[in-house]
Amino acid sequence: MISFPNCKINLGLNIIRKRVDGYHDLETVFYPLMIRDVLEVIQTMDDRQETVENRQQSTVYRLPSTINFSTSGLNIEGDPNNNLCIKAYHLLQKDFPSLPSVKMHLHKTIPMGAGLGGGSADGAFALKLLNEKFHLNLSTNQLINYALQLGSDCPFFIINQPCFASSRGEVLEKLSVNLSAYKFMIVNPGIHISTAWAFAQILAQQPKQSIKDIIQKPVSEWKDLLQNDFEYAVMKEYPAIGQIKETLYHAGAAYVSMTGSGSTVYGIFEKEREIKTDFPSAYFTQIL
Repeated sequence: MISFPNCKINLGLNIIRKRVDGYHDLETVFYPLMIRDVLEVIQTMDDRQETVENRQQSTVYRLPSTINFSTSGLNIEGDPNNNLCIKAYHLLQKDFPSLPSVKMHLHKTIPMGAGLGGGSADGAFALKLLNEKFHLNLSTNQLINYALQLGSDCPFFIINQPCFASSRGEVLEKLSVNLSAYKFMIVNPGIHISTAWAFAQILAQQPKQSIKDIIQKPVSEWKDLLQNDFEYAVMKEYPAIGQIKETLYHAGAAYVSMTGSGSTVYGIFEKEREIKTDFPSAYFTQIL
């Protein structure tokens, strides 16, 4: 069984306060976009001991407990045991001990550490895929509770519709946001932004106007109203990200913003408008 985890962008992002538990209260609108990874799950009875095998264009990790995980596409750095797809499997396995052994393959196309939520999407879609394939009969609310154990952004991808998010980002309210008259240009310069560093630069404060109210205004009014609190510090530290924003506005975008804590920037353009830009070939760019 195959699914296609998609990314998200943030339409505005306000950091409101730091909590006693070390997290931050925020508000944002999560908006899904169709840059997608590919995730496949196949049932298997293969319980061989742990090995690590490198293959051309594909890395296979055989883990000791009932899951054979492989990747292709963009290189995923770090310990594969920390991948949210693997964590999703083991999270369900705790409550469903009869969950069969599986082979799971992830083909990665969504840039990582880029503010697009690709890892969170993969984890959430793994939960949904396992639930469907093995008839676990979990409700949407149950899946959301599992997803929250993977990360604050993960519950959104269970719903995967435009949502106003508050608290840590896990309190979700579906919104009607009609952007069908527009297209998006996504630009990622390949700069990795530390989320911890980005939060350390923020002076949390209550916004003058809620994003939920601003988002109901015409897109043409968003430029002066809809802000991402991370932008100032990130663009000061990494001027190339600010230059992307300027370039997209110069190309005629109605609204431009960084998503998450960066480094991806998106521009919203009227559909009929031709987009002319000249970004370096090393940048990830896509028009949707």
